[in-house]
Amino acid sequence: MSFQHPLRNSSVGVSLSSAPPEKISDDPWANKTTQSTVTCAYHAYVAGYWRAVTVFWCKNLMSHTLNLIINNLEGEACYNCKIDLKPWLFWSKKGGKSFELEGCQVDIHWDFRSAKFSGSPEPASDYYVAIVSDEEVVLLLGDYKKKAYKRTKARPALVEAILYLKKENVFHRKTFSTRAKFDERKNEHDIIVESSTGGPRDPEMWISIDGIVVIHVMNLQWKFRGNQTVMLSRQPVQVFWDVHDWLFSTPGTGHGLFIFKPGFPEPEDDKDSSSYGGQSDTSDGSMYFSTRSVSASAEFCLFLYAWKIE
Repeated sequence: MSFQHPLRNSSVGVSLSSAPPEKISDDPWANKTTQSTVTCAYHAYVAGYWRAVTVFWCKNLMSHTLNLIINNLEGEACYNCKIDLKPWLFWSKKGGKSFELEGCQVDIHWDFRSAKFSGSPEPASDYYVAIVSDEEVVLLLGDYKKKAYKRTKARPALVEAILYLKKENVFHRKTFSTRAKFDERKNEHDIIVESSTGGPRDPEMWISIDGIVVIHVMNLQWKFRGNQTVMLSRQPVQVFWDVHDWLFSTPGTGHGLFIFKPGFPEPEDDKDSSSYGGQSDTSDGSMYFSTRSVSASAEFCLFLYAWKIE
């Protein structure tokens, strides 16, 4: 459904040709080389309408790229801006592109010259990526906000973009980390999942947020699927996990899935029991089920795909 911006100024830009968007797969095994990926999906007001904007970071042994994919009104990917982050000789880490989207000019500016990374293909700090439409910065990534506004000479958006989905593929032997913001008014949280699935002891798992263990699962071979609600600064966050493939599949062929969703669980009376497969009560009162049946809603959700490597 499209919404008309109440204060939109009409603006027509010069038509620029653009290559069709590349087909991008979130499945790391679709490629022969293992690659870490981060996918962020936004609702942003671009060229006069609310549109889905996908931000796709990808890193493997050979390349490190960012793809910005903007949909048209039919929901089809109509423009893909690919930025190569690999520091090849003579390559500039600062640049911009312009294109026309349904009669309106859209500009993209970026600066990765000072970007700092901490293992993820997505920078941790000291960078910006800005999408400008109708003289507004309709989507701004990174912490160099002042530099972005100075470079673009555009004002902040009257209606800010909304992040509603983040998916990340992480590869490690036993420790998997990511970052997420469950409230736009607060800072990002550092999330770490650690596991011990080998050795003489029973397998167990820890989920830490901001350095504090919020979930500790012992006897993981019996509790490989589950959910629990934790409190972060008085905010409830539901945590779901499914690590069946860690324990019962050939190493490297399956992932553990972790879902983090703000808010309290729905009351039992409001749930459709048919949407959850194989529920069973446990000694601590939690309900365990396959998280593969959980779908993303309009509210924010973080999906962490944790791939164990030997």
